[in-house]
Amino acid sequence: EAAAKLRVALYTMPDSLKSLRDRLAKLTAEEEAAWAARDYERAASFKVERITLQQEFDVARTAWRSETGLDEVVSESDIAEVVATWTGIPMTSLLEEEAQKLLRMEEELEKRVIGQKEAIEVLSDALRRSRSGLKNPRRPIGSFLFLGSSGVGKTELAKALAEFLFDDEDALLRIDMSEYRERHTVSRLMGAPPGYVGYDEGGQLSEAVRRRPYRVILFDEVEKAHPEVWNTLLQIMEDGRLTDGQGHAVDFRNSVIIMTSNIGTSYAKRGGALGFRSGLDEDNLDAEDRQLRDQIERGLKDTFRPEFLNRIDEIIIFHTLTKEDVRQIVDLQLHEISNRLAEHDLSVVLTDPARDWVVEKGYDPQYGARPMRRTLQRFVESPMSKKLLRGEFQPGDTVLIVVEPDPDNPEQEILGFERQPQAPIAVELPMRVASES
Repeated sequence: EAAAKLRVALYTMPDSLKSLRDRLAKLTAEEEAAWAARDYERAASFKVERITLQQEFDVARTAWRSETGLDEVVSESDIAEVVATWTGIPMTSLLEEEAQKLLRMEEELEKRVIGQKEAIEVLSDALRRSRSGLKNPRRPIGSFLFLGSSGVGKTELAKALAEFLFDDEDALLRIDMSEYRERHTVSRLMGAPPGYVGYDEGGQLSEAVRRRPYRVILFDEVEKAHPEVWNTLLQIMEDGRLTDGQGHAVDFRNSVIIMTSNIGTSYAKRGGALGFRSGLDEDNLDAEDRQLRDQIERGLKDTFRPEFLNRIDEIIIFHTLTKEDVRQIVDLQLHEISNRLAEHDLSVVLTDPARDWVVEKGYDPQYGARPMRRTLQRFVESPMSKKLLRGEFQPGDTVLIVVEPDPDNPEQEILGFERQPQAPIAVELPMRVASES
């Protein structure tokens, strides 16, 4: 199949070359018609145009072949591309040495998930143990329970892990467990048994994993599901397989199982934070952290049965975000805004006072990073969208976000947007030297 795909690629020209070839064929036909009609003047004109176009076509075709680097030898990358199409594993993952990739796992994940270094280290160590062959190969790659308050990065870490392992964020299968509160909803995960409505459709979980077994599966808010759903997860975490409603065995050995929960965080809200708190010395900090972990463990034991908790590889606790963490998150989200503005040929720069202003407006330790996203939407994206529609910015401009007094209330400050036009390009004209007479 790799050879057939390569042969098709060798003889399939891009649309621009096809357009030149069609124009060349049309000119040739018109030239021949002019010669047949003995219209020699038009025929000569067509001939000159055809020769020019033929040269342009030859140059473009040579450049295309050199740029693509296509040859008639099936290489390792050609086979990897076919296997990637079959399995859903991106080609870069197949070609890259997995050992080197796993060793830099923390570095890559910390680029997207801010303030959760301990959680990333525990997750990375567990996955390295699994991929190095020290773990039971019949079980999934890893099964984890993420605990923490809202907005601290539990779902974001699952997305970052999917992109890191499989080079595709779409490899994340997210299932909201609040939709499975009733006992009969288990059939939606595994598929309805024979004789019931929806038997031919397959289950939401089983069908998705059967079609693409290399996945990160996220069970969001797992404590809200019916206990029968937890019993289903027991078999997945222990045996790495499951039988769907049609009797087909679904393989989960190449999947990562992640469950998120807010259990125990209510114990930690006394004093305002889960994890480390500011204003405490190191001894009190360690004692406070141990106390919070004990309270969270008691909450887990009150909710889940021991056989469920014992099958989880790691229970990872996420800490509350600090102001410095939120400051870094502002830079990440502003980078996303900058990428979207690049489509309009605009760039954006956030000054330090403006960054401090945004952090003060959007920081809430109880709700994590989500209020910051709303703050940027309200004070940055909405005003800029109005200015874009009014045509106040031109392509090539740089938008400088600053803090300025509020015109309606001078005692308060708001964000302002200063336009910095693109500097004109200096063109050096050739100097004219006067000749001596």
